[in-house]
Amino acid sequence: MSMTRGVSLLGASGSIGASTLSVLRQHPDRFRLVSATAQSRSDQLVSICAEFKPLLAVCGTAEQAHALAGRIRAVSAQTELAYGAAALERAACHPQADTVMAAIVGGAGLAPTLAAVRAGKRVLLANKEALVLAGQLFLDAVKSGGATLLPIDSEHNAVFQCLPGTGPGSRVIGKGVRRILLTGSGGPFRTRSRAELTGVTPEQACAHPIWRMGQKISVDSATMMNKALEIIEARWLFDAKAEQIHVVMHPQSVIHSMVEYDDGSVLAQLGQPDMRTPIAHALAHPDRIDAGVERLNLPAVGTLTFAEPDFERFPALRMAYEVLAAGGSAAATFNAANEVAVAAFLAQRLPFAAIESVIEAVLQKISPGAVSDIEQTLAADALARRVAQAHIDQVAFA
Repeated sequence: MSMTRGVSLLGASGSIGASTLSVLRQHPDRFRLVSATAQSRSDQLVSICAEFKPLLAVCGTAEQAHALAGRIRAVSAQTELAYGAAALERAACHPQADTVMAAIVGGAGLAPTLAAVRAGKRVLLANKEALVLAGQLFLDAVKSGGATLLPIDSEHNAVFQCLPGTGPGSRVIGKGVRRILLTGSGGPFRTRSRAELTGVTPEQACAHPIWRMGQKISVDSATMMNKALEIIEARWLFDAKAEQIHVVMHPQSVIHSMVEYDDGSVLAQLGQPDMRTPIAHALAHPDRIDAGVERLNLPAVGTLTFAEPDFERFPALRMAYEVLAAGGSAAATFNAANEVAVAAFLAQRLPFAAIESVIEAVLQKISPGAVSDIEQTLAADALARRVAQAHIDQVAFA
C-alpha cells in the first residue's frame, strides 16, 4: 500500500475489535484508527482513545457520554465524543476513513454497516447479520454505493481466498466451482446428545474449546447457530445456491473452509484458530502482512478429522436451509428470534436446550413477508423479537 489507510472500527470493545486493534498496533505505518465505537464498555473505549487517539469515539447513551467526556479529553484532546445511533453512522462514514471494520454484534450492526456501504467505503464485514437480515438489499447498496466488501468470518474469508477471481466483486461461485464447504467445530457440546444438555449454564456454553469469542457468538457456536447464519451469509456473499453450500464438522478448526471444483480439486485455507489472520488479510488486501499469529505447525497438529453434521442434534442447520427456501423476511425472523433466545439464556431465563425451540416456534408463527426495503426488514426483525419474547415469557424454566 502506498498510503496509510484510515480505519473506522465499529464494535471496538468486542473480540473482533480487540483482534483488529492488535493488527493495527503492529502496523502504525499502514493504518490509522480514525473512529471507534463501543456501546457499553466505557473503560475499554477510554483505553483505546488513550493509545490510538481517534478523531471520533462513540458510546451508547447520553449518560455514558457525560461520564466519559472528561476521561477521554484527559487522554486524547483531539478525540470528539458522541453517542447514539446517528453517531454510529457518522463513525461508519467518517471522511478520513476509507476502511470500516463492521464488528457490531447482531442486528444492531445493520444500520451503520449499511451507511458505510452507501458511502462507498471498503467494508470488512464481521457482522454476518447484515447480510442475513438484508441479503439482496445489502448487496444492491454495495453496488450502488461503489463499496468494496471483504469477509472477516474465518470461514467466509477462507472461501474468499480459495475462490477464483482477481477481486472482491468476482469472488463468486461459478467458473468451475461445484460447492462451498464450510467447516464447523461443533462447539463445546459437540459430543453431547440433546438429552445431555439439561442444566447447561452460560459459563459452560461460552467455554469454547478452541476459539475465544464474545458471549453471544459463543452460545451461537454451541448451538451451531453461527454456522446456520454463515450458510445464509455464504449464499449472498458468493452468489451460491443453497444446495451448493455444505457444512463439514472439523473440531480442530485448522481448516477454516474449502471450495470444491468440478474437476475434483478441493482448495482449503488453513491457519491457526485466530481471528487476526482473516482481519490482517482483509485490512491489507491484496497485500499480505504479518498478523502476529503463531505459525501453523502441521506435524504438531498431527491429525485432522471430519464428519457430517447431525441436523437432529443441531436443528439450527436444518432451519437455515428452510429459511433460504422460504425467502422474504424469514432470515430476519430467524436471526431476531435467536438473538432474543440467546439473551434470555444468558440472563438465565431460558434453558440452553430451549433456544432452538423458541426459534422454531417463532418461524412457525410468522409467515415470511416481502422485504423490498430496509424498513420492511427492520419491521420483520421487530415483530420477530416481540413474538420471541412473548413465547419465552410463557416458557417455564426447567
